[in-house]
Amino acid sequence: MSITIKDVAKFANVAPSTVSRVIADNPRISEKTKKRVREAMKELGYHPNFIARSLARQSTKVIGLVMPGSADIIFQNPFFSNVLRGLSESAHEKNYALQMTTGKTEDEIFEGVVQMVQGRRVDGLVLLNSHVDDKIMEYLRKQNVPFVVIGKPFKYVEEITHVDNDNFQATREVTEYLLQLNHDRIAFIGGSLDLVVTIERLLGYEKALQLAGIELNNQYVIHEEFLREGGREAVSELLKLSDPPTALVVADDLMALGVLNMLAELNVSVPEDISIVSFNNVLIAEMGNPPLTSVDINIFSLGYEAAKNLILHINNTQEPIKRVIVPHKLIIRSSCMKNIENDLVSLE
Repeated sequence: MSITIKDVAKFANVAPSTVSRVIADNPRISEKTKKRVREAMKELGYHPNFIARSLARQSTKVIGLVMPGSADIIFQNPFFSNVLRGLSESAHEKNYALQMTTGKTEDEIFEGVVQMVQGRRVDGLVLLNSHVDDKIMEYLRKQNVPFVVIGKPFKYVEEITHVDNDNFQATREVTEYLLQLNHDRIAFIGGSLDLVVTIERLLGYEKALQLAGIELNNQYVIHEEFLREGGREAVSELLKLSDPPTALVVADDLMALGVLNMLAELNVSVPEDISIVSFNNVLIAEMGNPPLTSVDINIFSLGYEAAKNLILHINNTQEPIKRVIVPHKLIIRSSCMKNIENDLVSLE
């Protein structure tokens, strides 16, 4: 015979309604009571039927994840597996499941979102990046669907809950770090200019150069995909310049790995010939040859906070709009060194 809520209530010496509230993680129930009820559930082998409960509440207990491309491409970049860990752990704590939508084109991704919303397959959505022209964001606002963005919205910043790093400040800091190492020919390798994160990081790079009195060289700014091939292509182009850079700010570790691969093929030494700072601080940064100096943007926390704040909004439509800034930290390794060439010039 299957165990019921009444059996759990009797075992824990509480009312059946209290057991239901514990299952729903109602904040009005004390932690002491929650612990007693959960121990009773475990002892009796009781497992709540979340599907039945969801149908009764007209809720799915599912969060939709809007991936920025096809699965075979995006999962080449460790950023997404790390952010998914954070999303998954946060959702699991509140008994929510995750459902992803991907697509090879923007239209396919948009159609997947429409199907999620119109089919009532999810209670809310997390967008894993932010575009300048973001029709998914526009659609969700019009449909009044709860959603959270990982990244800074280009429009309606004060009206959309988003979880982000201070990308402007982070890139300004890493550019200033290279300037302190006596580099004045610093290039920027970023992603698409349709991504708000690219714009924020580019502006931080430009601001650091401006404050140092260095004129921006447009030839030093390259935009490619956040993939290893993008890094290879970008550094190949930069090294063809008559006055190539001595340092690089690369907006993604996977791109930076492509940069390292290409430089090795061309017999260009890092950091002796060129210094590199990248972003994300995923495992490939630490395992690079040499290990990469990289900005730790706490990817897990980005995902965790996104799911946490979406669930808060799902459960309370009056939940205030938030801008959650996850702290960053520059992790210094072996890919940068002082530019001795400039020291020699100054001595002359």
